[in-house]
Amino acid sequence: MDKNKYELGLYEKSMPKELSWEEKLTLTKESGFDYLEMSVDETDEKLARLDWTRKQREEVIAAMNQTGVPIRSMCLSGHRKYPLGSKDENVQSRSLEIMEKAIDLAYDLGIRIIQLAGYDVYYDEGDRETEANFARNLKTCVKMAARRGVILGFETMETPFMDTVGKAMKYVRDIDNAYLGVYPDIGNLKNASLLYGKSVNDDLATGKGHIFAAHLKETLPGKYREIPFGTGHTEYRENIAALYEMGVYRFVGEFWYTGNPAWKEDLRFASKFLREQLEQ
Repeated sequence: MDKNKYELGLYEKSMPKELSWEEKLTLTKESGFDYLEMSVDETDEKLARLDWTRKQREEVIAAMNQTGVPIRSMCLSGHRKYPLGSKDENVQSRSLEIMEKAIDLAYDLGIRIIQLAGYDVYYDEGDRETEANFARNLKTCVKMAARRGVILGFETMETPFMDTVGKAMKYVRDIDNAYLGVYPDIGNLKNASLLYGKSVNDDLATGKGHIFAAHLKETLPGKYREIPFGTGHTEYRENIAALYEMGVYRFVGEFWYTGNPAWKEDLRFASKFLREQLEQ
């Protein structure tokens, strides 16, 4: 497939966190990726990005302009610590504040898609109350996103609450708003397929017309992180072919910097490996 018919993003956490934005964006381009996906996770350091001043935001925009590499998606996992479905009303308020600030940051930086973690709660036990809280607060989040013109896409996770596209689509259909869809992780879906006996492509098909992009990640049965590309069981070519058929052309390589001294080589290898899958 013509390289120009898809875009391949790089997950920010694939690089040391100490790097400047200009360094991260330069390495993104030098490693063969098209754009960077920003991380806003549950750490105080990352959540502080939501309170950047106008000057700090302009500095990031300047780095994008200087390098020619955009930041076009955000992986928002801060809701693991402050979940939408929490039974604590104060935590719910914090979760909505995080969502509103993330949408505003995305708007200011030109980020198109925010990937939402598909959890009602993460560190607590979920039940009907947490599911109801999640559904109610999600409606508020989608209204915020629609006002700013920023798309929200559910990531398919490693927990039973939302480990398939089919489960994510329940909320997409219930809310029925163009600004909410699915941003699946095909590695996570492969593990879910072993649990439910349904192929990844069959599951992806349940989200046809509502999938905005996909994470390309390596997994093994029961293992979800830090598996080197090409050593797991993710079915890249079959899944990418199915996503192309559904009109999905944005992908992000998800992997992590783990202290390997040859981490820059890891970036280049990931780009080469994933492009080979995408250009089948």
